[in-house]
Amino acid sequence: MEKIRPKEIILKNGETLILREANEEDAKDLIDYLNTVGGESDNLLFGKDEFHLTIEQEIQYIKKVANDSNTLMIIGVVNNSIVSVGQISCLPRKRISHNSEIAISVKKDYWRKGIGSAVMEELISFAQNHNLIKNISLGVKASNHNAIRMYEKFGFKTIGIHKNYFNVNGIYDDELIMDLYLDK
Repeated sequence: MEKIRPKEIILKNGETLILREANEEDAKDLIDYLNTVGGESDNLLFGKDEFHLTIEQEIQYIKKVANDSNTLMIIGVVNNSIVSVGQISCLPRKRISHNSEIAISVKKDYWRKGIGSAVMEELISFAQNHNLIKNISLGVKASNHNAIRMYEKFGFKTIGIHKNYFNVNGIYDDELIMDLYLDK
């Protein structure tokens, strides 16, 4: 079941971004992408080469997501290379299943070209068209001002702080908890 149709977007630099659902053939490239972006900034929950799934485990994960109507994982591709990954997932328990969580990453060479916003639009659109989702939550490193500005542009509000949530090379930083409440 296709949750979104592939979409082509012309980026600020003139390149074409293709947004589509991840598929099994993307498994190795996804692992490589995640191990690369983990080392490009200190804003993610993992560092360089800290993503330790095997290709078979990643294939199983992609299949699970594809078969879960409450989860969407999309990838952004430029010149046949993954430059972004985004995911939205509903929480699994019935009493809180109207809540969802979002995660987005973009390769450093593609920052500030509109990819994060394009991915966010697709994930929010999925949530708006999903009968169940009423709230979208995300966590962001307090010092990641560019990401915070983007989330605020989409209507996310800071609703809490996890003190000293991140520890990167002995330097602690807070996590801002941000929510977007959908009017349904």
